[in-house]
Amino acid sequence: MLTLAFPRNLRLLSGSDFKQVFSKANRSRDELFTVLMRDVGGQHPRLGLAISKKELKRAVDRNRIKRLTRESFRLNQHELANADFIVMTRKKAGEVSNEELFSRLEKHWQRLTKPNKTKTDQRPRNSRKKHRRNPE
Repeated sequence: MLTLAFPRNLRLLSGSDFKQVFSKANRSRDELFTVLMRDVGGQHPRLGLAISKKELKRAVDRNRIKRLTRESFRLNQHELANADFIVMTRKKAGEVSNEELFSRLEKHWQRLTKPNKTKTDQRPRNSRKKHRRNPE
C-alpha cells in the first residue's frame, strides 16, 4: 500500500545534506522556481526548502510556497527518483496562484526525474560542419 505521508526521513535537515546537493546538482529553472536534484544513492527521495526572505519579503508568501511545495512533493514522492531535491523560489512566485505554483512544481519533478541522455550519447554540436584550413 502506498503511503502519502511526509515523515522526517523524507526531509533534508542538516547543513551537510544541503551542501552535498548544492555542490553538484542537476537544475531545473523557470521564472518561479529553481529546483536542484542530486542522486546520492538513498532509499527514498528527500526534500529541502531554501525559501529566502530576500526573494519573498512577506512571511505569509514564504509559508504558502513551503506548504504547497511540501504538498506537491508528498503527492509525487512515489514517482520521483531516489534523490535529494532542493526547491528555491524567485520573486515572482509570491504573485501567482496556488494552482500555477502547483503545476510548475509538477513540471520540475517530471523534468528532473525523466532519464536524460548522457554526454557520450549526444552528438557533438559541430559534428556536421566541415573543418577547413585557412589557405595562406
